[in-house]
Amino acid sequence: MNPVVVWFKRDLRIEDNSALTAAIAEGPLLPIYVVEPDYWRMSYTSARQWQFLQESLLALDQSLTALGQPLWVAVGDIEEIFTRLHQRFQFQRMHSHQETGPGWTYSRDQQMKVWSERNHVEWIEHRQHGVMRGRADRRHWAKQWTQLMDASRAPLPATLTAIGNPPKSATDVLEGVAIHPERIIDAQPGGLFAGDELLAGFLRSRAENYRAGMSSPLTARTVCSRLSPHLSLGTVSLRTIWQVSQMRRDELKSTHERSRFVGSLKSFGSRLHWHCHFMQKLESEPRLEFEPLHRGFIGLRDHQSGDEERLQRLTEGCLGWPFVDACLRCLRQTGWINFRMRAMLVAIASYHLWLDWTLTAPVFARWFTDFEAGIHFSQMQMQAGTTGINANRIYSPIKQSQDQDPDGQFIRQWVPELSQVPSEWIHTPWRMPIQHQQRYGCLIGQHYPEPIGDPVQLGREARAKISAWIKQHDMRPEAARVLRVHGSRSTKNRVPKVKKASAQQMRLDLG
Repeated sequence: MNPVVVWFKRDLRIEDNSALTAAIAEGPLLPIYVVEPDYWRMSYTSARQWQFLQESLLALDQSLTALGQPLWVAVGDIEEIFTRLHQRFQFQRMHSHQETGPGWTYSRDQQMKVWSERNHVEWIEHRQHGVMRGRADRRHWAKQWTQLMDASRAPLPATLTAIGNPPKSATDVLEGVAIHPERIIDAQPGGLFAGDELLAGFLRSRAENYRAGMSSPLTARTVCSRLSPHLSLGTVSLRTIWQVSQMRRDELKSTHERSRFVGSLKSFGSRLHWHCHFMQKLESEPRLEFEPLHRGFIGLRDHQSGDEERLQRLTEGCLGWPFVDACLRCLRQTGWINFRMRAMLVAIASYHLWLDWTLTAPVFARWFTDFEAGIHFSQMQMQAGTTGINANRIYSPIKQSQDQDPDGQFIRQWVPELSQVPSEWIHTPWRMPIQHQQRYGCLIGQHYPEPIGDPVQLGREARAKISAWIKQHDMRPEAARVLRVHGSRSTKNRVPKVKKASAQQMRLDLG
């Protein structure tokens, strides 16, 4: 009997895996994951992501082995590998989940579609998230998302019919492949077991303070779920997270206590919805990986002299604005920082440094363990102000520092040059009198860099550039198109007014 292939992609789990469940019902199973070296040469990939993937594949192999069939792991060109498999096993059906990835994986899937048709292999792709293919707009999208999330999860398989052991074990293959040989010390562990443990701990206790603590880097690392890299590789399904979090919320509501906990889970649930909302943008319009979603902003930030220096200082976390530098260094070392600070970093890079988002997107992507193309490129554009339907958010580095790290605790942790500077000066050390700089062992320009510029003035210049650009172009027709295709239907569909920022925004006090 010919086997049925399960092509694992970003669904590295056995629970609530529709592709796996369907294949098990059809015959002997050949589960395979293909490591594609060309993908790992892309500018948005990194050793940190590779390490998380390795750990996730080993955990998946362990789970499949317990069912009687180890995971096949191959390295190389996807078409060549599947051609050899097909010559050996003559399989006629293949299951996988739909993937909403960057342009590279999109092209690869198109290639595999041609291959499957040429070789008379029926390729069945299953929905994994609330992302929907072939959508012209967002009508009824939210309702359909809820229907999918509330639907019964694919059952956990009890057993399967095996095809046999692969030529080499997953461990041997992964240890022998030279993708990113370096090991990341301060790395979040990958794999379905780690994901399940995180989810359980979050719902048991950590989520109680989620809503109150998720905005500050001082508390976010503890109170946030930290499930984003697991969602990116599918070691835990979004539907599982949604359903068990809703059950936990209902349990708490029934006790008529812990209203803060209930509110936090409600907030968490809304972010699961937004996860798919942003991924849908890339699914509906793949070009947003490469150019502004609103075409009227093409050319707004053409590359100019000084970009390299500003980009280097951003990459090194040496902008001279302590809180921003602390966030940059934390992200670079750990692979994670909370969403509010991610938005701030992208906005500062886009407005204060006036760097085109296409320059900074690969830098941030490599740092993120949880890089998810649909969310990443959509958010890069949203924070850079190139969607045409979102307000320009120009964050104040100083105000963010004072609001989110009032005593400078986070700054001192990640910017040790400032460890002796008192709270009075920690947010603006360049304003310290020279005698204080000497007393606290932090000479500005020597131990810690001069600010790359005056943040207030740079913000004003950014607003002026945007205002001048909008005055010179008719932005409304394209804004209407973007809203029609990508706008949420939770509010009345209307054409946004693309004009100067509001008075609140102009004060540079956004948080």
